[in-house]
Amino acid sequence: MGEQPSILITGCTGFIGYHLSARLLKEGYQVIGLDNLNDYYDPSLKQDRLNLLKQESSFTFLKGSLENKELLELVFEQFKFDHVIHLAAQAGVRYSLDHPDTYIQSNLVGFANVLECCRKHHIQHLLYASSSSVYGNNKHIPFSTKDRVDQPISLYAATKKANEELAYTYSHLFNLPTTGLRFFTVYGPWGRPDMALFTFTKAITEGEPIKLFNHGNMRRDFTYIDDCVESIVRLLQKGPSLSTPPHEVFNIGNHQPVELSEFVAVLEKELGRSAIKENVPIQPGDVPVTYADTSDLEAAIHYRPTTTIQEGIKRFVAWYKAYYKLTD
Repeated sequence: MGEQPSILITGCTGFIGYHLSARLLKEGYQVIGLDNLNDYYDPSLKQDRLNLLKQESSFTFLKGSLENKELLELVFEQFKFDHVIHLAAQAGVRYSLDHPDTYIQSNLVGFANVLECCRKHHIQHLLYASSSSVYGNNKHIPFSTKDRVDQPISLYAATKKANEELAYTYSHLFNLPTTGLRFFTVYGPWGRPDMALFTFTKAITEGEPIKLFNHGNMRRDFTYIDDCVESIVRLLQKGPSLSTPPHEVFNIGNHQPVELSEFVAVLEKELGRSAIKENVPIQPGDVPVTYADTSDLEAAIHYRPTTTIQEGIKRFVAWYKAYYKLTD
């Protein structure tokens, strides 16, 4: 038998990072996970994800930040992996309004350090997290990777767009194969507590009001976590682009936007109780609709998401009740 392929996953205790790490471990990969376990949201949730990953003998965890270039270089020197999936970042559109320095350091300085280490160590393929937020107030529906994305309306979106430009430049100058992943509202078990499904579920179960931004007139292309992970794994196994330069970007979405009112109705049904709704204006940096054109992705990996919002929310609620030990 040959050696297990090894891979570095940054942000391994994050929502997508945890699920992807678990999947790749099942696929037979040696996973080296790097994370700083910051307190942007409840660190105990990250620690519980990490504890599950640590049960696998093929998983190695390293604590540290991407901004620490010396540490990152030591990681690349010590572990001879061929592929990197870079998911670590400071997330959140609204948080970026008040904490710009955090985004500059993590999403720009940290990403530049990852690129430089990948170049020096001749990494075969770097896949990195971008975001649907790069589309800004794009009027072309659905959002296509062929659309212009040079007018981001939040600092978070601007850093993600900058990541794509930096990756393209490294692909062009140094022939480093890179693939950008524009995630569209990923949700599911072990999700992020700052995202709508989590905050709504918590509020409804505790009898607190939920805030419906833009008075509920929002549509989101909700992407279930298993569909997201399947797409990433297939892109990893497909290999990098053969184009010159070897850089490409894909929408990781469901190609089926859902009205916020329908989203809440499904959640109410699963929880067996009604939400107290509070209509509020749209927040700076938010957009009223996201809608992914996934035709490029489907052509590349012969896969399209299959999980309905009804099934996805049902699975999340089951996890939430079990994790927080709630009884009906």
